[in-house]
Amino acid sequence: MKKLFALAAVATAALGVLGTTAHAQAFPDGKPITIVVPFAAGGPTDRVARDLAEAMRKPLEGVSIVIDNAAGAGSTIGNAKVARAKPDGYTLLVTHVGMATTPVLYRKLTYNYETDFEYLGMINDVPMTVIGKPQLEANNFKELREWINKAGGKVNLGNAGIGSASHLCGLLFQSELKAEMTTVPYKGTAPAIADLMGGQIDLLCDQTTNTTSQIEAKKVKPYGVTTLKRLSTPALKDIPTLDESGLKNFQVTIWHGLYAPKGTPAPVLKKLNDALKVALKDPEFIKRQEGLGAVVVNDKRVEPAEHKKFVQAEVARFGPVIKAAGIYAD
Repeated sequence: MKKLFALAAVATAALGVLGTTAHAQAFPDGKPITIVVPFAAGGPTDRVARDLAEAMRKPLEGVSIVIDNAAGAGSTIGNAKVARAKPDGYTLLVTHVGMATTPVLYRKLTYNYETDFEYLGMINDVPMTVIGKPQLEANNFKELREWINKAGGKVNLGNAGIGSASHLCGLLFQSELKAEMTTVPYKGTAPAIADLMGGQIDLLCDQTTNTTSQIEAKKVKPYGVTTLKRLSTPALKDIPTLDESGLKNFQVTIWHGLYAPKGTPAPVLKKLNDALKVALKDPEFIKRQEGLGAVVVNDKRVEPAEHKKFVQAEVARFGPVIKAAGIYAD
């Protein structure tokens, strides 16, 4: 009898493996894939996801890929939705640097960024720029640094809201300069830039997707980009990096990554990662990303394990800065 039970258990396990293998071989079987975006439609992350969906359709045999905007609570609602989804490859997540900052910003999360997701790879880097009001007397980063030191904490540094990318960039900027500034949070980038142009605040660090047109129109003063190499975008190519201006190794980008629920079969993950790699080499996708001021990733971070290591390093980098500032979103 015991032998019969043992044989039955082995048979059941074998059927399970065969079922998983069959599913993986059939994937995608014509069923639509949903990419959850944890932000509102029309924003930078939404645009990245829609461009990626279009570029991944062909390598995934033309399957339909739809976008589900599950916005709210600083991306944690959409992230949690994917963490709880069926791990079959048909529900994915595209999100940004928030994957690395929410574990520190939120005391209680319903998911774990390390154990509840399968990392598929990184998509792009969106550089940031430090810009100032047009009336600012400093004309380059050296003069800006001197001006900040003389101001003695009376510098108003705007951001797009508590926990936003511009807020985090501003915190790192202050930390590297060893200078205290008055942080002025706004409800989004648009009102922050409007006040910067109007002279109500002094400085802002924000994405090139939000600042390039103002820099090109000379409505703000650019003091540096947050990449280690100068950007090739015509409007930004002559702006020095903060690294070359004296803030050694200062690098902040708003990167995006692709994720699946934990437990998604390995063969399905491979198909998705392969499709991602094809998409990242698609000329039209690259062109659209460059139009957003983004740089498509073409290094080892497109590999799942390397992307996860990168996110863990980002958590370790942002964590102390966020904790030191006493910032919590809940």
